[in-house]
Amino acid sequence: MSIFSKTLTRLRPAGAFYSVSNQLLPPKRWVLPSSFSTSAAASASSCSSQSLHDKEKGSTWSRWFLFLPGAITFGLGTWQIFRRQDKIKMLDYRQKRLQMEPLKLNDMPPSSENLESLEFRRVVCKGVFDDGRSIYIGPRSRSISGVTENGYYVITPLMPITDDAESVQSPVLVNRGWVPRSWRDKSFEVPQDREKSSSMDVVPVQQSEQSWWRMFWSKKPKAVEDQAPAITSMEVIGVVRGSEKPSIFVPANDPNSRQWFYVDVPAISVTCGLPEDTLLIEDINENVNPSNPYPVPKDINTLIRSSVMPQDHLNYTLTWYSLSAAVTFMAFKRLKPKKSKR
Repeated sequence: MSIFSKTLTRLRPAGAFYSVSNQLLPPKRWVLPSSFSTSAAASASSCSSQSLHDKEKGSTWSRWFLFLPGAITFGLGTWQIFRRQDKIKMLDYRQKRLQMEPLKLNDMPPSSENLESLEFRRVVCKGVFDDGRSIYIGPRSRSISGVTENGYYVITPLMPITDDAESVQSPVLVNRGWVPRSWRDKSFEVPQDREKSSSMDVVPVQQSEQSWWRMFWSKKPKAVEDQAPAITSMEVIGVVRGSEKPSIFVPANDPNSRQWFYVDVPAISVTCGLPEDTLLIEDINENVNPSNPYPVPKDINTLIRSSVMPQDHLNYTLTWYSLSAAVTFMAFKRLKPKKSKR
């Protein structure tokens, strides 16, 4: 035992005095230096303050986020006010132009270059309809005595009349109005009937020679007179219009299959063999022949109406402002501190 204690005494550093009895006690815990404990406490306090700062910053953003729906709905309500003012100006502009005296198209060249100065102006033009080149836009529904019927708008070129000073100088397109579906079906059957009639009119050569021989030796030859078909001139009272702006849900036009879903004046003009700058006129003549009620011209009052009227914009404004007030009130209610109950 003495030898073991001597050995430990030699291995101890200088200035350290331990007894054998202390060696048999359990080991003591190490005490950290005061400088190290101070730095650890400072770092812990800085971390806690940083976390508190982050929490306060996050809570501030969350509070502002509660007011975002109210701000958006308030902006939408204000936007509807501007939309209402623009709609009122547009309808007043149309009404003033429709009240002007109608112009005669024979005094001016009908071209779409003058569309801005002529749009929504009443015009009077005279010519002949070329029904063989009619275009059908649709389907478009029409309510008759509470019954909805599908049909089409028919657009037909109005051709000039030779040696007529009151006629149009160049062709124009006329939207003659609404027609039932049967009109479009009949127009598609006419070219087929013409092809059949032309094939049946072919006469064999021998039969034509016999008919010529009989006509030559006939005692009472019949004089054949070529009678030209009578030209029926039409006077159209209408309004100059432009192309329609289709929505994203309207299919694209297909001229090859004669499918037209919206009015595209340049494309329709090219399909009809007319220049691209041809004018389009909507017929508003109310003098409809009872024996021939179709096509039904457009009502002039529809030109000073819109799908969304100014009163509708006012209703939308009140709706958005009401939602804004309700959402903002809920946000304040949510942030208001609750009273502690004693």
